[in-house]
Amino acid sequence: MAEDNNKKKGESEEDTHIAIFNGKAIRRIWFAERWWFVLEDVIVTLTDSINPKDYISKMKQRDKPLEEGWGQIVRTLPIQTEGGKQSMNCVDTEGIFRIIQSIPSKKAEPFKRWLAKIGYERIQEIENPELAQERMKKLYELKGYSKDWIEKRLRGIAIRQELTDEWKNRKIEKENEFAILTNEISQATFGKTVEEYKKFKNLKKENLRDHMDDLELIFSMLGEASTTAITKAKDAQGLDENKIAAKQGGEVAGNARKELESKTGEDVVSDENFLEVPEKLKKKRKKLLNSYQENN
Repeated sequence: MAEDNNKKKGESEEDTHIAIFNGKAIRRIWFAERWWFVLEDVIVTLTDSINPKDYISKMKQRDKPLEEGWGQIVRTLPIQTEGGKQSMNCVDTEGIFRIIQSIPSKKAEPFKRWLAKIGYERIQEIENPELAQERMKKLYELKGYSKDWIEKRLRGIAIRQELTDEWKNRKIEKENEFAILTNEISQATFGKTVEEYKKFKNLKKENLRDHMDDLELIFSMLGEASTTAITKAKDAQGLDENKIAAKQGGEVAGNARKELESKTGEDVVSDENFLEVPEKLKKKRKKLLNSYQENN
């Protein structure tokens, strides 16, 4: 039985998110209707420690009441790392406030205000999901992405969500099953699995789609939207039937990609990271994109 099926009512779990405090990244996950933060990241942020595990151990030795109540403060949750998802110690806002009492840091008060702010933002996003999209847009803009690219990226996220929701309704429950189906689409669309594609672009922990250009994003969307349509039409159930639908959906996008490549003489699949692509090449590939959109 999938882990999700064992969750208590009212609990939910999403992918790992990154929050930034004073230029330092803190991994977090939305679970049981609140944010949980990776404890080691919090310690590094507040103390600049190069060995957060050792700092935590000594902190517990100094503060015996904290050590005794550790099990009520800390929770182990799946966090995305370079080596895939791993179980890591996490604390919610209340837990961080307790831990801060044992950390002599000038950053404590601004960190508390920061926690309150992002907690309030999350509540706003739940009540008005458009706010989450607006914040995501701003984040991508700060990274240097164009508005056209951002619109495609957000549309791709929505298409991906629709597909994964469909899979969940069709007895796809385990994380590795989602990865298998995603690879079927990627292989049929681009001739590469996700990991092969990341290596081709010389990426490690970075998000592959954040380093795709407009054309790559469009064919990714086409592959996943086609898979969703085929899955529904065939009423695919279980991993084996959904693998067939995923491959067929990817083939729709793959055939369209090959047709464009044959007419332009240019490969869609690029080994460039989008933000590092020279402006001239961006403009050239944008002309290809416009040509494709006009003829389809």
